[in-house]
Amino acid sequence: MTTTAANRIAATPLISRDALFGNPSRAAGRISPDGKWVSWMAPWEGVMNIFMAPFDDPENPRRMTSVTDRPIPTYLWAPDSQSLLYIRDKDGDENFLLYQVDLEGKAEKCLTPFANTRVQLVGGSDTIRDKILVGVNNRDPRFHDVHLLDLTTGALELVFENNAWAALSADDSLTLRWAMRQNASGGTDMHEIVDGVVAATPRESTGLDDALTTGMAGYTTDGSTLYWLDSRGRDTAALYAEDTKTGERTLIAEHAKADIGGTMRDTRTGEVQAYSVTYLRTEHHAIHEGIGASLAWLRERLQGDFGVQSRTDDDLRWLVWNDPLTGPIACYLYDREAESLTLFFVTKPELEGAPLQPMHPREITARDGLTLPSYLTLPPQVDPDADGVPDAPVPMVLLVHGGPWARDAYGFNRTHQWLANRGYAVLSVNFRGSTGFGKSFISAGNKQWSGKMHDDLIDAVEWAIAEGIAMRDKVAIMGGSYGGYATLVGLTFTPDLFACGVDIVGPSNLETLLETIPPYWEPLVKQFHERMGDPTTAEGKQFLKDISPLYRAKDIVKPLLIGQGANDPRVKQAESDQIVEAMQRDGVPVTYVLFPDEGHGFARPENNIAFNAIAENFLAEVLGGRAERVGDVLAASTADILAGKEYVGL
Repeated sequence: MTTTAANRIAATPLISRDALFGNPSRAAGRISPDGKWVSWMAPWEGVMNIFMAPFDDPENPRRMTSVTDRPIPTYLWAPDSQSLLYIRDKDGDENFLLYQVDLEGKAEKCLTPFANTRVQLVGGSDTIRDKILVGVNNRDPRFHDVHLLDLTTGALELVFENNAWAALSADDSLTLRWAMRQNASGGTDMHEIVDGVVAATPRESTGLDDALTTGMAGYTTDGSTLYWLDSRGRDTAALYAEDTKTGERTLIAEHAKADIGGTMRDTRTGEVQAYSVTYLRTEHHAIHEGIGASLAWLRERLQGDFGVQSRTDDDLRWLVWNDPLTGPIACYLYDREAESLTLFFVTKPELEGAPLQPMHPREITARDGLTLPSYLTLPPQVDPDADGVPDAPVPMVLLVHGGPWARDAYGFNRTHQWLANRGYAVLSVNFRGSTGFGKSFISAGNKQWSGKMHDDLIDAVEWAIAEGIAMRDKVAIMGGSYGGYATLVGLTFTPDLFACGVDIVGPSNLETLLETIPPYWEPLVKQFHERMGDPTTAEGKQFLKDISPLYRAKDIVKPLLIGQGANDPRVKQAESDQIVEAMQRDGVPVTYVLFPDEGHGFARPENNIAFNAIAENFLAEVLGGRAERVGDVLAASTADILAGKEYVGL
């Protein structure tokens, strides 16, 4: 970085960690199906809780929940608009139970009061408003039995005892119609259910290649049409409508580079009215003329990206989110009939006017010609030319997404903004194996966890250096879950490429990772074996060992920071413990931070802020960027620095 560029960055106001990673003022806006109420989440006693108010008087709120430990991760309105439903787990163990609170905020209760149980929503209805179908795995942790839940009385009625199926789905009458499980190839067999009996042979099947890109997308209310997202016989997932009487399918939408994503459905009939697709950015395409007119009306009035978050039964009122891209996300109330758009809330008012930076979509070519959709954010006051290249190379953080069967996307990203504000270019890469870009892109990552998937990350770094974006000797790798694994791979398989690494809940040993997966993932284990490596064979077990960073811990020569939740059910604490022990045994320095009340990531803002305080000081020590003073954030968290406190300047 030149002295001029460094001076310009230093002159830019430092955005506080609290502003980026603390609780939002409001978030997760919803409108009740009957249109009488609006709801949102906001902090109470420092913890995110649910609030609501009359639609016509949104400034007269009522707090609905009284959670004081972990934030509520998500909630929804009951279909009959008579209560709010939400899920919670305990200290990150992901045993989510279902809770309900009535409109008075007084009769708060757990609807699934079982130990070591994870609930899932199986089906809801537009015509049966006082009941839903839920799956509960309290009898056998591997399988979810389906119950009919009466939202008025709280009664659970067993509908289907599940002893074999990975998933079940229902139509609008809350009748189970399909049972799905993996087949020998790692694909999916889909069996019809008639009168509660599962057909002996599947009506539909996929192989491994189509397993993540093919499935049912729901029925119309009258059951006459079944929608599919289907990649069979093609590459990207297209949207089809099947006539349930004749079996005839009609193509509704397709895209050459990306899978069809979400749909907007008629709130009464369930017919698809619009769909979205995301390659580099999200595009909305309307089928219904009225929906198209409303989306066009919103497009004229909102900067950046937007989407419809919630709709009323009569479809006259929408709740719309808006991402201005270089500002905090906002939420609006849209009256379609009156053509009025009213600001409901801004999630982070303290970020308004902050020096937030634009994100640049990029297509990076891998060494074998595969195109990698990617996203770049540059530090403030580094003058980019028309192509988004700084006037001089800067330190860079390669931020690797988890999954790996997930993807990075365009839009406001608080981690990008945080790191860019500290003086780093930030690059996120959709490496092969990422989802959303067709089945070939996913399958190109099969059994390539430290192979071509890592090559893609290396190629992206080399691209950034060649483009004059990154300084070769000042590139860090950072990520959570699979991104944490990629960080460990980066420091063990390519020990001289990265200046340092930040691993958050990343697995170090793929053999032990597969041995300790949650029991409710067991019905899907064949896909893990086919896409990662099969530990049931001697050859497969050796392969998993060969691509596990644990066995190369002695090769680490650059600084490493590890963050772990003690209750993580996916990547157990042992995954971090064992590589830390191996590094200490070999005399390799490492900093290890454990959070006793967290799971797969850090849900409590106090803990997230504390880890990021450690991380940004760690990065500053190695890369030379800026860092906010740590202050008392560690004392406010449960962070336990088990090793290497001296390496992060604390």
